Amino acid sequence: MKIAILSRNRKLYSTNSLVEACKRRGHEVRVIDYLRCHMDITSHRPTIYLGDEELKGFDAIIPRVGATHTFFGCAVVRQFEMMGVYPANESVAISRSRDKLRSLQLLARKGVGLPVTGFAHDPRATKHLVSLVGGAPLVIKLLEGTQGVGVVLAETSKAAESVIEAFRGLNANILAQEFIKEAGGADIRCFVVGERVVASIKRQAKEGEFRSNLHRGGSATVVKITPEERMTAVRAAKILGLNVAGVDLLRSNHGPVVMEVNSSPGLEGIETATNKDVAGLIVSFLEKNAKPGKTRTKGAG
Repeated sequence: MKIAILSRNRKLYSTNSLVEACKRRGHEVRVIDYLRCHMDITSHRPTIYLGDEELKGFDAIIPRVGATHTFFGCAVVRQFEMMGVYPANESVAISRSRDKLRSLQLLARKGVGLPVTGFAHDPRATKHLVSLVGGAPLVIKLLEGTQGVGVVLAETSKAAESVIEAFRGLNANILAQEFIKEAGGADIRCFVVGERVVASIKRQAKEGEFRSNLHRGGSATVVKITPEERMTAVRAAKILGLNVAGVDLLRSNHGPVVMEVNSSPGLEGIETATNKDVAGLIVSFLEKNAKPGKTRTKGAG
C-alpha cells in the first residue's frame, strides 16, 4: 500500500514509529506536512497539492492533526476522503473529538459514564454551576485546552468562582467538572484500534500535581483493565466514530468515567511502557480496512 502520514514533524516519536511500522510491513510511506498543502475543491476532480506537486495514488492516510490546527487539518483529511483515500480516522470524527463539549454530549446521550459536568455562559449561573458538579473541590477546563493546559483544580468555591470569572474575562469557553478524588491523581489511557483495546497504561500524576499527563511529568505503568473499562473505552471511541483513539478513564466509586477521547493519541508513552508495537497494529488495521471510497462520510459533514 501507499500510505501518507499527515504530520508536521517527521522527527516526532509517534510519526517516526508509524513510518518504521509501515516500512517493516513492506508499504510505501510518506510524511506530509498538512499545513503546507493546498487544495482544488472543484467537485469533478478534487485534488491536493504540496507546492507544485499533485498528491495522488495514496491508498490510506494516518492523520496526526495537532489541536491548534484542527480546522485546516480536517479540511485536508476531508479532501483525501473526497478523493477516495481511506483515513485511519475520518475528518468528521476528528472534529467531533476535538470539541470537548460536543463529545461529552454525544457520550452522555449514549449512556457512557462521565464525571458530572456543567456548562454555562451567563455569569449569574456561576454559583449554581459550582453546586451542580458537587461543589469544591472541582475541575475547571478550557474547551480548547490540550495535554493538561487550561485545566485548573479549584480547592474552594470562592477559588472556582474567581477562576471562572478570569476565564470569562478572556472570552474563553469553560467546563466545570466534579473532581474524582478517589482516582488519586491517576487515570487509565486505553489505546483503541478498530473495536478493541490493544494496550492500556496507568498514568500517575507527580507529587503535588493532579494532572496525570506524561507531558506534565506524570509516570506510566502497565495496567490490567476490567471488562467494564474495556467496554467503556471501545464504546466511547465508536460513538465518536474513531478507529484509532486514546480514551482516558478515571476509576470512580461508581465505575469507570470517561475524561477525554483523543483522536491523535501519542505513541511514545504507551509503546515504551507496554513494549507493544502499537504503530504496527494501526498499520495492520489499515491493511484490513483500507479500500477505495470506503469512508463512511464520503467527505461530507
